[in-house]
Amino acid sequence: MANTVSALKRVRMTERKTEVNRTRKTRLRHQIRAMRRLLDAKDAKGAAEIVPKTFSLVDRAAKWGIIKKNTAARYKSRLTLRLRKLTANA
Repeated sequence: MANTVSALKRVRMTERKTEVNRTRKTRLRHQIRAMRRLLDAKDAKGAAEIVPKTFSLVDRAAKWGIIKKNTAARYKSRLTLRLRKLTANA
């Protein structure tokens, strides 16, 4: 256990940041999951409506350090490809 005042403060700060990061990551995963479900259901209109919100969350998560920049780019790329394929078939 931490003994110094500064170490105790760091423990408190880490606990707060961990909770914030956990919430943000959960929100990101739920948003991506919702988009994937719409794509699986072949709902091109619904998926196109939530693209801005999803990409915004992905970009912010990368900015915050929740996910890496390349991971964010990969998510966006794959979701975009699936949406384009869906709209081309419709």
